[in-house]
Amino acid sequence: MRTISIALICLLVCIGCTETKKDKKKKSQSAMAHSVGKINELSVVIDNDLWKGAVGDTIRKYFAAEVPGLPQEEPLFSMRQLPLKAFSGLARKNRTFIWIKKGEKDKKYFLLNNKFATPQLGAVISGKTDEEIISLIHENHETIISKFKNLETSEKQSRIKKSLEKIPQLKEKMGITLNVPSAYRIAKEEEGFFWIRKDIPQGSMNLMIYEMPLGAITKDSNTVSCIIKMRDSIGKHKIPTSASGKFITEEAYAPYLYETTLDNKFTFETKGTWEIKDRFMAGPFVNYAIEDKDNNRLLVLEGFVFAPSVNKRDNMFELEAIIKSVKF
Repeated sequence: MRTISIALICLLVCIGCTETKKDKKKKSQSAMAHSVGKINELSVVIDNDLWKGAVGDTIRKYFAAEVPGLPQEEPLFSMRQLPLKAFSGLARKNRTFIWIKKGEKDKKYFLLNNKFATPQLGAVISGKTDEEIISLIHENHETIISKFKNLETSEKQSRIKKSLEKIPQLKEKMGITLNVPSAYRIAKEEEGFFWIRKDIPQGSMNLMIYEMPLGAITKDSNTVSCIIKMRDSIGKHKIPTSASGKFITEEAYAPYLYETTLDNKFTFETKGTWEIKDRFMAGPFVNYAIEDKDNNRLLVLEGFVFAPSVNKRDNMFELEAIIKSVKF
């Protein structure tokens, strides 16, 4: 009996120690300051001379590259350069940062998760020479950009969740849930079709949700043509315009096509420009065609913006963040 009692005491002590470690970790994370910064704002910690030279040019080449599918040039990230001595206090709490270290003995690249704030992701790149640093940027820029964009999407979705519009019809009629900000409203609701929009000072932000037959898009050299035909057939009849003009894909340039997954389902992601010819109206769109084999359909979610003469990168990023919250 005494042996059993001792064993139980030891077990409780071990459990208490384990819980204490977990509690300490949680307290440490909760005590850490929340990260700051606008969506898609990137801090670059680098000496002024390096920023003005080949290393800075390489960073700008990749991280300020043109966002695909927009009608005018806009960078992937709005970058802010600061030397190491300025990288302190509030500056260290920016959500994403690149830290360039020259003169280090070892050539290396690694990521820092929640080092100075949370959520936060930093990419540290070091080398003895400019050439070593440039080669590491070249080799790892795609991974870094992808991880930065994933973090920014999560942050945007967290902000959206603070004030959501309740649209139970999406679950009842389309079999999905979608986190839509309360600033949006239903502009049109029909069988198998929703048009949701938000007014902005210079125009509007829009979401279309509709169903298509599962085989409407072929996986071959005609994929882009199928997507254009599909979205034009819907846009012409569902989005009201003048009598002669129709809401269609811009004919001058082929859209960008990617393959991805949403809610673990294969998805075609298409980015391009829409137009209404006779009214000289145009803007960017992003179209996600999701294979919903369980329901023998394609579920299509599209975001598009009308905002003449203003930047639209962040508008489109919001629409993408909304669409990526879809759950079947």
